[in-house]
Amino acid sequence: MKLPNQFYRPLAIGAPAPLREPPVKVERMIHFVPPHLEKFRAKVPELVKQVDVVLGNLEDAIPADAKEAARAGFIEMAKATDFGSTGLWTRMNALNSPWALDDMIEIVGAVGSKLDVVMLPKVEGPWDIAYLDQLLAQLEARHSVTKPI
Repeated sequence: MKLPNQFYRPLAIGAPAPLREPPVKVERMIHFVPPHLEKFRAKVPELVKQVDVVLGNLEDAIPADAKEAARAGFIEMAKATDFGSTGLWTRMNALNSPWALDDMIEIVGAVGSKLDVVMLPKVEGPWDIAYLDQLLAQLEARHSVTKPI
């Protein structure tokens, strides 16, 4: 169990410190993008001018045979787009899926500095959140991400 005096310490050596207060940011319109489909990725540069958040969905909406293509498409979309003040989120695959670990390793490694939020689906308990939080801190440290995801 984490003691209160440790709440604002980084979870890994070299990881950014957790935010003391979440930034106040209006997120009224979240647009889900299936990143394995080029025709939808191609619309993202115009979409960022109209929405508050672009969310690359890697989870249930993506067929099993397109999971790797969706992850690669998300990374390509994130690299190719200037999001400005628009948030970049991803909805990763569930922790008990065979794709979850690769989702985080590859995405944080490639575009962790652009990523604002990881949406964790099918949370079964606080241990799932603690696990992902620790994993993200380790990946942030490894890839020199300076703002916490």
